[in-house]
Amino acid sequence: MRWLGDWRRGLRRVWTEMVEILVTRLPHAKGLPLPEYATPGAAGMDLLAAVAAPLVIAPGARVLVPTGLCIALPPDHELQVRPRSGLALKHGITLPNSPGTVDEDYRGELQVIVMNAGTEPFTVERGMRIAQAVVAPVVRARFREVEVLPETARGVGGFGSTGTR
Repeated sequence: MRWLGDWRRGLRRVWTEMVEILVTRLPHAKGLPLPEYATPGAAGMDLLAAVAAPLVIAPGARVLVPTGLCIALPPDHELQVRPRSGLALKHGITLPNSPGTVDEDYRGELQVIVMNAGTEPFTVERGMRIAQAVVAPVVRARFREVEVLPETARGVGGFGSTGTR
């Protein structure tokens, strides 16, 4: 565990626990580093493209980019796959199902659906950081049907009902 805040300065007291993710590397990922945090304060680990040859994504197109990794998450955890902000801003590269969820019982190859929302073709090259992965705990829930829901100040106000300021 590590300390991330100081309650005396108005910050939250937060402890994080390092969890272990078992990983197997497929042949097409040979030579690529495993995901890791780029900085001590990073929430996500970069996922790398395990492509054999450059892959061009036309504007508006989607492709499935392999990582060459298969994982076993600890019980009650998921891996969230999210876009990288720099690729989104500079090139319009995003993940259309973001965040993508990798369930704890999935054992297949991690692959990333990448979309080019930009105006120019984008080339994915071997070892390129294409997405980030965030490990998160999972809280299980059960729906219980009732006749009436508890009231709130917002009520049934939907999209935009709380304003912008």
